[in-house]
Amino acid sequence: MNTLRLSYWTLSPEAYQGLQATKKAVEKSSLGKQLIGLVWLRMSQINGCAFCLEMHTRELRTGDITDAKLDSVAGWRASHRFNDRERAALAWTEALTHVDRTGAPDDDFERLKLHFSDAQISDLSFAIALMSAFNRLAISMRQ
Repeated sequence: MNTLRLSYWTLSPEAYQGLQATKKAVEKSSLGKQLIGLVWLRMSQINGCAFCLEMHTRELRTGDITDAKLDSVAGWRASHRFNDRERAALAWTEALTHVDRTGAPDDDFERLKLHFSDAQISDLSFAIALMSAFNRLAISMRQ
């Protein structure tokens, strides 16, 4: 187990509150808590953030998602447990997580437009960017 390097939430309270305000706004969106949770879990899997993995898995398990679906998130492309809307969101999550390699492909964006409004795509992109920030803070500060 690693020791916490810095308590970033108390050392930079205004910046942290900004992230928290974004989190609250995204959670109020019409995306739905389960979809946001799946996206955040997938992002945290890719980034290897143990703190966030535990938190998102615990939150999703309290909802109506099945254990089998939750256990399949890392392999969502090969699983039959995800609908087209979830697949579009998870593909966008992976594209933005690896934006240095993917460049956020037009094909992934076009798939989003089949299932989400422009406002929802914006909210989804904020949700992905937010979790990227939280993962990086938690990993770098050994939370």
